[in-house]
Amino acid sequence: MPILTDIRMGIGVISNAIASWRARRRVQEFVDAHPWPSADETEIVVHFADAPVNLYQIRQWYAPLVELSRTHPVVIMARSPLAMMTLAQESPLPVVYVRKIVDLENFVASREPKVALYVNQNVRNFSMLRFGRLWHVFINHGESDKAYMVSNQFKAYDFALIAGQAARERLSRTLWGYDVAARTFEIGRPQADHFAGELPYAPDDRTVVLYAPTWEGDRESMRYGSVSSHGETLVKALLQTGRHRVIYRPHPRSGIADSEYGAASKRIVAALAAANADDPTAQHVFDDRPELGWQLAAADLAITDISALVYDRLATGKPLIVTRPLSDAAEIDEGGYLSAAEWLTAAEATDVVAIADRVLTSDEAHAALEHWVSWYFGDTTAGAATARFRAAMDALMVRWAAADAADAARNG
Repeated sequence: MPILTDIRMGIGVISNAIASWRARRRVQEFVDAHPWPSADETEIVVHFADAPVNLYQIRQWYAPLVELSRTHPVVIMARSPLAMMTLAQESPLPVVYVRKIVDLENFVASREPKVALYVNQNVRNFSMLRFGRLWHVFINHGESDKAYMVSNQFKAYDFALIAGQAARERLSRTLWGYDVAARTFEIGRPQADHFAGELPYAPDDRTVVLYAPTWEGDRESMRYGSVSSHGETLVKALLQTGRHRVIYRPHPRSGIADSEYGAASKRIVAALAAANADDPTAQHVFDDRPELGWQLAAADLAITDISALVYDRLATGKPLIVTRPLSDAAEIDEGGYLSAAEWLTAAEATDVVAIADRVLTSDEAHAALEHWVSWYFGDTTAGAATARFRAAMDALMVRWAAADAADAARNG
C-alpha cells in the first residue's frame, strides 16, 4: 500500500507539473501575440494587479477609457496571467503583461507613460507607485458611503478622481492632512454615460421595474439581501398588475450561504416564466448576464438592496427604492443618501405597487432625488461626466508637461 500511495503522489506531482507547464506556455503564447504598444501609443496606463474575480472593477471603465484614448492613448497593464488572458480577449484597449517588477521597470523606462490609473487598492499597486516621473491617479470602481471610500490609502496617489461633493466632504471629514481641494477632481460617474445594450424586450407602455437584490451575506452585519424577505412578495404584486414589466437580476452568489435564499430566487425566476407563458406580451426578464448597464438606464424604477447598485442607479438620475434589511443586526450607515432613501420594509412589500406609483409620480420624491443625485454626482446630463473625466485628464497632462519642463530646466 505505501508503494501505491507513493506512486499516486508521484503521478499527481507530474500531472501538476505538466498542467503548470501548459499554463505557462499558454501565457507565453498570449504574450507573444500581444507585443507592447509603442511609446507613442502609451500615454496613459491602467494598472490592474487583481485576479479575474475582480475584472468587473475595470470592465466598467472600458467605455470611458475608449473615449479618452481618442486623444490620450491608453494601455492596460495586467499583473495576473489569468486576468491578462481574459483582458487580452475582451478588452477594447491594448493589454500588456507585466508580472514581475523587472517587467514594470522595462515597460515604464521604454514607454514613459505620463499617467497611471488605479481602479482598486490592491497591495501590488505599490510596486507601480514607486515610479516618480508620472502622475498616479486613483479612479476607483464605484461610489458609495462605505469605509473603503475614505481609506487612508488615498494618500498614496498623487490625485484621485471622485464623483462629487458627497465624496469631497466624506474625505475632508475623515482623512487627516489630506488636501482634498488640491488632490481631487470631481468627475461624476462617466460609466453612466455608457449604460447601454440591446434590450431583451420590445418597449411599450408598461412601467419597467428593475429588481436587483444582492446575495444573502455570510454574516449578520452584512445580511442586506431581500430575495426571501421582500423579493417573492414584491415580484408577485408587480406581476399581477398587467402594467409592469419586471427585470429580475439576482446577485450571482445568491444561495451560496443559505440554500433557502437560493430557492426563493429560483421561485421568482419560475414566476416570471409563468407570467410570460400566460401573457407573452409581458416580456418579463430574468437577467443573469454579466454585463450591467442597460438595465439601470432602461428601467423606469429600480428596487435594490444596500449595495453599490444603489449608487450606480443614483448616477442615472432615475427613481429607486431601497429595501430595508430584515435583520436588525445588518449595519446601515444612514448618513448621506441612505438617510433619506425611499425605503421598502418587508412588511410593505405587498404594497409595492402603490409605493412605486408614488415614487414615480410624486413631485416631492422627484425633488429629493434631484438633490441627492446632484450631491453625489453633479451634472448627470448625458455626456457631462465623460467630459469632466476628459477635462481632468487634460489638466493632468498640462501638469505633467509643466513638471517635465521644470525638471529639464533644473537639470539643464
